[in-house]
Amino acid sequence: MTRTIGLIGGMSWESSAEYYRLLNEETRRRLGGHHCARSLLLTVDFAEIEAMQRAGDWAAAGRTLARAARTLEGAGADMVLLCTNTMHRVADVVEAKIGVPFLHIVDATASRILSAGITTVGLLGTRFTMEMDFYRDRMRAHGLEVVVPGESDRALVHDVIYRELTMNRIEDASRASYRRVISALADRGAQGVILGCTEITLLIGPGDSPLPVFDSTRIHVERAVDLALAPGADRAAASPLATGR
Repeated sequence: MTRTIGLIGGMSWESSAEYYRLLNEETRRRLGGHHCARSLLLTVDFAEIEAMQRAGDWAAAGRTLARAARTLEGAGADMVLLCTNTMHRVADVVEAKIGVPFLHIVDATASRILSAGITTVGLLGTRFTMEMDFYRDRMRAHGLEVVVPGESDRALVHDVIYRELTMNRIEDASRASYRRVISALADRGAQGVILGCTEITLLIGPGDSPLPVFDSTRIHVERAVDLALAPGADRAAASPLATGR
């Protein structure tokens, strides 16, 4: 028996679909045959969350996502993933409301970066992720220095996410722009680059970067599968898995 993975999705549904696909592919890769991941997906309305982001009402967003997490726990989830980087701005609020492990995307990503021997990493994401302290500070707590694009490039990266990727649009011109931004981060000393928005994996892959790419979506999924398939996979044993706290 494997643990049940709870997913708070919808931010956007495009990246949530990627989470679901990757979870099942990774589970089958490890177990073979017809195996797939035991999972629960609760999709929130991104229009509501995006309006809270624009208004700076992070408290309301935290309450909304905490309710979603409690619903997943009540439905049998043995762990909870928040399928978005930006909304980890309220991760502490969500984690405080549940009794099962919360798998923080920054902790999983930082661990992978450190295992590659990298100490300075570039970050692509929404404006909130690139400019607010919550993401960079947690990376620094792991001993990593974070480099973000300049002002105009931050605006470009953010706009592509909200105007294209979250609207299921993949544009070659935007891919070329992201490649240029990554090259600029390399010139400023970045040794790798974090795809720090769960939609960016839809646009950019390792072949688009002169630097090692750390896809936060895939890394988050692989950590969840690690824990779902760990020995002693019963609900009572779930709490010791909270290694990212």
